[in-house]
Amino acid sequence: MEALVLDLQDRLVVALESLEPSRKFIRDRWEREDGNGYGISCVLQDGEVYEKAGVNVSVIEGTLAPGQLRSMRERNPQTANKLNANEEYDFRVAGVSVVVHPRNPYAPTAHKNYRRFEVYRKSNKEAGPVLAWFGGGADLTPAYLFEDDVKYFHQTLKQACDAHDPQYYPRFKQWCDTYFTNIHRDETRGVGGIFFDDLEDKAPEELFHFAYDAGSAFIKAYVPLVAKRMTMPYTLRERNWQLIRRGHYAEFNLVYDRGTKFGLMTPGARIESILMSLPLTARWEYMNQPEPGSPEAHLLEAVRTTTDWAK
Repeated sequence: MEALVLDLQDRLVVALESLEPSRKFIRDRWEREDGNGYGISCVLQDGEVYEKAGVNVSVIEGTLAPGQLRSMRERNPQTANKLNANEEYDFRVAGVSVVVHPRNPYAPTAHKNYRRFEVYRKSNKEAGPVLAWFGGGADLTPAYLFEDDVKYFHQTLKQACDAHDPQYYPRFKQWCDTYFTNIHRDETRGVGGIFFDDLEDKAPEELFHFAYDAGSAFIKAYVPLVAKRMTMPYTLRERNWQLIRRGHYAEFNLVYDRGTKFGLMTPGARIESILMSLPLTARWEYMNQPEPGSPEAHLLEAVRTTTDWAK
């Protein structure tokens, strides 16, 4: 899995850089202070095309904190059956996490994450993992809705899913719509994609290849959308709306996102890498209400309903 996430990181960095004329990603390799793992944070800020983009890899291990163990048991009954609340466990995770915030308001933000998580009894780690699963997905968050772009993004992810299991896309698409919801605003973070967690329904080798193919499909699904929209003319109105939507994006990541919560609860965690997903700039306007029939209102309609974009 370590090799997989490093490969996905390298290929996506090359693809994103191919559109950016002014800057390159910086590669920041870091080691945990306790020696239990490392990461490589590739970040590009203040570019002409990307206001902020991050492609992070982390390969870490440690002991599950009580809050982490409790959260894992509460969200999945199968996990609760396998992990004793009164026992100590170690974990190992290898993952790649991506967030891209383009500068042009017409170019959508996107997110990708793929990881493998393993849990071991602290008293008998040599026996192998008690529990191991894959998690991840990819989703699109536009400030302005271009339906053809959204359909293309979903159809590309569906093709990658269908090659492994025809039930994956409808299952993971619904999961994505449910998970990436700002409950306090009664709207999804964006127009969805796929999301899955605790996936262990097939042999590890099969799931590994699915994670690799789905992770690779993100390049084909997303980079052409940035290329298509990155030079469109815009005004301060579109820029301000983009910043308002980024504020909603930040709300989800700080209030609901499991990965952010898990990272912040991990002793010795690298905060800069965990919060890489946040936009460089955002805006909160009191009682902002788009005009009925406007492009901004059209976007709100899309994130307040569920649409089968892959049709």
